[in-house]
Amino acid sequence: MEELEKLSTIHYSGIFLSCFSDYSEKCIHATPDHVLLYLYSGEQVIEDRGRKITIKAGQCVFIRRDHRLLMYKNSKGEQLYKGISLTFKRKVLREFYSRLNKADIPKNLAIPDEHVFKIESRPDITSLFQSLMPYFDEQVKPTDGVCHLKLLEGIYAVLNNNPIFYPVLFDFAEPWKMDILEFLNENYMDELSMEEIAAYTGRSLATFKRDFKKISNLSPQKWLIKKRLEAAYVMLKEEEKKVQEVYIKVGFKNPSHFSTAFKREYGFPPTEMQNINKN
Repeated sequence: MEELEKLSTIHYSGIFLSCFSDYSEKCIHATPDHVLLYLYSGEQVIEDRGRKITIKAGQCVFIRRDHRLLMYKNSKGEQLYKGISLTFKRKVLREFYSRLNKADIPKNLAIPDEHVFKIESRPDITSLFQSLMPYFDEQVKPTDGVCHLKLLEGIYAVLNNNPIFYPVLFDFAEPWKMDILEFLNENYMDELSMEEIAAYTGRSLATFKRDFKKISNLSPQKWLIKKRLEAAYVMLKEEEKKVQEVYIKVGFKNPSHFSTAFKREYGFPPTEMQNINKN
């Protein structure tokens, strides 16, 4: 089988269809919405607070909103990673909740501590995700109405799986906020947009920018570049790594941009660090 590049992540109104080639795709998950994930092929590993959860083909997991997780999407042998995620936004959940017969809602159920729940393989789950399989073909697009019906079907399937999901799905408290500097110090080398960083820390983009001004005089972009350059300086000076190794590792896309930024920050290009180390 030829080595393929990343194929695509297709998004249809809350439904994400992801397909990756034969390598491991690392990502950070901390969206403000609950997610129901089904794996068609390959393997997914989720790391949560020291716990490692492995999802194999044919398995399904529910991931709670507002919790930061590390994910690895892996191909297995000749099987590409291929999965579908349903994202349950609050508007959809509020609408669903408003139509529920409140007498049918189980009483006195505590909200569990888990962030990731493995969902039992039942016919309703399997049939739901199998019905979405044709949409991996970008020429076949579901209407918004079909997407909405599939999201509602997903909510029913989750609730039928275990009553514990009632207090999880219908908890409409304000979202949590993660410490911005803690997140950036752990993930400054990753290629993330400002919108993604804001979402991963539990904020809108406007709120993220406002909160960031309280902790730094720099813009978020300039803070990230400075942090990456500081890490590069340590690698070049103390670890004596080569420029070609360092610029990619700390998050720069090309050596020219890295060299220009490094010289602006330290007064000399990174290629001179080897001469400085010898003195």
